[in-house]
Amino acid sequence: MSNSETQASPHGADIDRAAEWQAMRDRHLRPRGDRPASSARGVHHLALLSNDVETTIGFYQDLLEFPLTELFENRDYRGSTHFFFDIGNGNALAFFDMPGLDLGPYAEVLGGLHHLAISMEPGRWAHVKAKLDDAGIGYAHIDGTSIYFTGPDGERIELIADPLGEMYGSIVL
Repeated sequence: MSNSETQASPHGADIDRAAEWQAMRDRHLRPRGDRPASSARGVHHLALLSNDVETTIGFYQDLLEFPLTELFENRDYRGSTHFFFDIGNGNALAFFDMPGLDLGPYAEVLGGLHHLAISMEPGRWAHVKAKLDDAGIGYAHIDGTSIYFTGPDGERIELIADPLGEMYGSIVL
């Protein structure tokens, strides 16, 4: 991937689902004032797999500036490390290593992770983007506020300068 601006792919340009999406909005989307409160408090943590704990810590703490907050043995798999990074707003990104298991490389599958989008204040976003440049990590720069790149285990990450609850000028929460 290049670190230059990229144009949106023409994939799907011949598909018009506007009527389908409007029908779903009409059926399911309640006006903001009519929506009940969520039963959830927020994301406790999102857990991903790590092939190498040191590499993962270096990438997420040193490069992306997400502080490591805890590291201990995974309760479900002896010898496995469970470790956490602060991604702001009371949310954590967690990892497991699974020594002795041949889990293979990251793969996008139905029901699997497509990408993890993390919001950053615009100044911090620009700072971390420059660190990615300095480290030679390629990314796709989309729409001026989003960059997409892969982590050390192939996981796809988006850093977005839009505020939480907004995307490209639209309120999503």
